[in-house]
Amino acid sequence: MSPTQNHAPREREVMIQCRVDLGLPLLDIDNLHLQWGEAPCARLLSGVTLSVRAGERVALVGESGSGKSVTALSVLRLLDPDQARYTEGHVLFAGRNLLALGETALRGVRGRDIAMIFQEPMTALNPLQPIWKQIAEALVLHENLDWKAARARAIELLDLTGITEPARRADAFAHSLSGGQRQRVMIAMALACRPRLLIADEPTTALDVTLQAQIMQLLMRLQSEFGMALLLITHDLNLVRHFADRVYVMHEGRVVENGTVSAVFHNPSHPYTQHLMNSRPARLSQQTDVPPDAEAVLEGQGLRVDYLKRPAGLFRHAEHFRALDGVDFTLRAGETLGVVGESGSGKSTLAAALLRLLPADGVIRLCGEEIQALSQRALRPKRRELQMVFQDPFSALSPRLTIEKIVGEGLDVHEPGLSGAERHERIVRALVDVGLSEMVLGRYPHEFSGGQRQRIAIARALVLRPRVLILDEPTSALDVSVQKQVLELLYHLQRSHGLSYLLITHDLSVIRSIAHRVMVLYGGQVVEEGPVDELFNHPKQEYTRRLLGAALAYDGLPAEAAP
Repeated sequence: MSPTQNHAPREREVMIQCRVDLGLPLLDIDNLHLQWGEAPCARLLSGVTLSVRAGERVALVGESGSGKSVTALSVLRLLDPDQARYTEGHVLFAGRNLLALGETALRGVRGRDIAMIFQEPMTALNPLQPIWKQIAEALVLHENLDWKAARARAIELLDLTGITEPARRADAFAHSLSGGQRQRVMIAMALACRPRLLIADEPTTALDVTLQAQIMQLLMRLQSEFGMALLLITHDLNLVRHFADRVYVMHEGRVVENGTVSAVFHNPSHPYTQHLMNSRPARLSQQTDVPPDAEAVLEGQGLRVDYLKRPAGLFRHAEHFRALDGVDFTLRAGETLGVVGESGSGKSTLAAALLRLLPADGVIRLCGEEIQALSQRALRPKRRELQMVFQDPFSALSPRLTIEKIVGEGLDVHEPGLSGAERHERIVRALVDVGLSEMVLGRYPHEFSGGQRQRIAIARALVLRPRVLILDEPTSALDVSVQKQVLELLYHLQRSHGLSYLLITHDLSVIRSIAHRVMVLYGGQVVEEGPVDELFNHPKQEYTRRLLGAALAYDGLPAEAAP
């Protein structure tokens, strides 16, 4: 074991401070090559070089499969040791080569010196343990606190990250917290031992715009208080532009460009970086695309949905939470209506109510016919007119079915009289419409990229030739260039098939790209609604102004001037 591997805490502080005084990087990855398994072609990283100095914010950007997360996981050696083979290079942290450390010494670094916030907190948090115990675990391991003292410190950390009623929330389980709260818990876990380096892997991907801004402002404040360095891994270029000092661009396991954020964003030199910068969603739809006398294909009047909060007891009445409270809207043929709002505003509840997946009061009209009072039997043939594309295509597509069976499943239900040849032709036509070929029919979802899986999900909805598609965050899990491809696909499908979209999203740049009108929800109510340009440039309600102001893509600029 190297003599630098068992320093006492005070000696460790002195070593790191010396490196700062000398201007040396806190984290220094040099010429790192990573091969997966024995196959010579399975190289995941090729000569990756990057550095992070104490107190610095560095971003690592690139599309899925570029090597961002693999690089981050390599720092803490969290990849399968039986498969990951580092053939060249080193990873230095405060002068120690992490690739040469034994497992015992490495456990002393993980969580104490270097901590990581993972992309999906719901899968990163243990569903069987209360929140405080998961935070306290690192304190017991690295700080030698007893469980009582560790619990008290965990509550302090929850309070530090802005969670309301931290003492009560400490005993909660992950499933009972909102997405923003779970992300704050992950931050509290990472900060428990005051690490020198924090690695944040897509920390805001699934959050709405106001929560994105809150989480990033929280990270910046805590970074300043703790004196940490921050390595931010993301595909959100606006996030990088606002919060990073320097940026590294990765493509196919290599760093193709790096520099200050200003230099890279304003004068990208590598073709791939230029491609990323040009992948921001362009304005596609115009208000004039929809005739003023177009048919109303989907309408809601006075829609109300109540969730049971607490059942009735012997001496108490049942308590309900009103998720939708008198929502009215009209969606016309060939139109895209964007629905925006914070988490808990009622967006997903509205979609579920329109699909009759939740009981709702009020009136729902599909192509002029009221459907909210129909029996399930009578509703079944109507469902072909109203289809849905979900946020995460990987979980929405059955891993056990081939693409042909997935796309054709709706035909089996709604058009069982089709011959084998007719069914095959309809499936192929739906796939061709979304830019895929007949060659994919026998393959399975895991064999495709995120963008291709989303195209398959759209094809599954299109095969029934519906009038309306409900799109629930259809691009939030996709890279910027793939987002642009999917939005252009949706636009062209709308123009060629006369489709109407109810688009639910927290990404206002997506709304501006393809929506004709936008409806803002807050607390289950419509607070503002109107044409996209009018609402974005001249919002009337304070909540709408706050929502637009929190969107990093706009940065307070008028819609047409937004970067």
